[in-house]
Amino acid sequence: MATLQEYKCPCCDGAISFDTDAQKMACPYCGNEFEMETLAAYDDELRNDGESDMRWETNAGGEWQEGETDGLRIYLCDSCGGEIVGDETLAASQCPYCGNPVVMMGQFMGELKPDLVVPFRFDKKAAKEALLNHYKGKKLLPKVFKDENHIDEIKGVYVPFWLFDADADANIRYKATRVHCWSDSNYNYTRTSYYSVSRRGTIGFAGVPVDGSTKMADDLMESVEPFDLSQAVDFQTAYLAGFVADKYDVDADSSIEKANQRIKKSTEDAFASTVQGYATVIPASSSINLRNGNARYALLPVWILNTEWNGEKYTFAMNGQTGKMVGNLPVDKGAFWKWFSLVAVISGAAAFGLQLLFGLL
Repeated sequence: MATLQEYKCPCCDGAISFDTDAQKMACPYCGNEFEMETLAAYDDELRNDGESDMRWETNAGGEWQEGETDGLRIYLCDSCGGEIVGDETLAASQCPYCGNPVVMMGQFMGELKPDLVVPFRFDKKAAKEALLNHYKGKKLLPKVFKDENHIDEIKGVYVPFWLFDADADANIRYKATRVHCWSDSNYNYTRTSYYSVSRRGTIGFAGVPVDGSTKMADDLMESVEPFDLSQAVDFQTAYLAGFVADKYDVDADSSIEKANQRIKKSTEDAFASTVQGYATVIPASSSINLRNGNARYALLPVWILNTEWNGEKYTFAMNGQTGKMVGNLPVDKGAFWKWFSLVAVISGAAAFGLQLLFGLL
């Protein structure tokens, strides 16, 4: 059984968790707050705590058959004695029995330790309010969805990301044209001039994020970006208390292709924006070479909210640092066709008015 680390208040021994407003560890029982440096020393002391050996001999239950426990992990809550069952990528959670925040230390052993963590700055209440604001102004959102909708699940998740740093040396060539038109009393003339335009230079990239968890949809994670990585701090397990944390199941090497795609597109877009004053611009060749490549492992804060309506599951995500909320919403088909018909009528009326106007001229 993997070891479990639970953070307790040094003053009253109550369970403590990370306070997003104070940016400190806080005790909800005695009200004391603790700096992360203090908890780091406390963490070292907890690691030296010995475990009691209180084994029992019993014949209750049966033996697991081969393959039945593949991918399962069992953790024992030190507060209430309840068992927490998770898969091999679960790193931190809450006890489902007493609700105390726990950190599953065994999940980080033998694997890479995160380099950085961006702490949560928005709490669960703020995430719920952000979802309600996300509903506002959506004219095609079914009214019954807003009235009857309730959140089935909400959890703060530290999502594993690989952050890629590199310098991109680019050499890009474009085919471009300029068009000049004029006329005389007899003819209209058009002259098209063709150009070969080259751009060379270097762009530095720092912290290009790639989601390292297959549990999180890539498009959802990309939508909650950006994160302010200047606010990232050195990783300490204390930041995980009170939140869920996934361990990466997509390693850095497997994430390189995605990082290269993002760097390549950003570089090409930046260089293309400098080619101006032409009628048309078409990329002809692109050569991008990376230098000083480096990857870091970080945990970034995301609130995940799940709800069901009409048998469909809807997932929303909020950036736990910036408060940015994203997620797809259902469409009221009746309202959609009303709007579509209205737009069609207005467009038809406008077209008829133009025909009538030109007919009178």
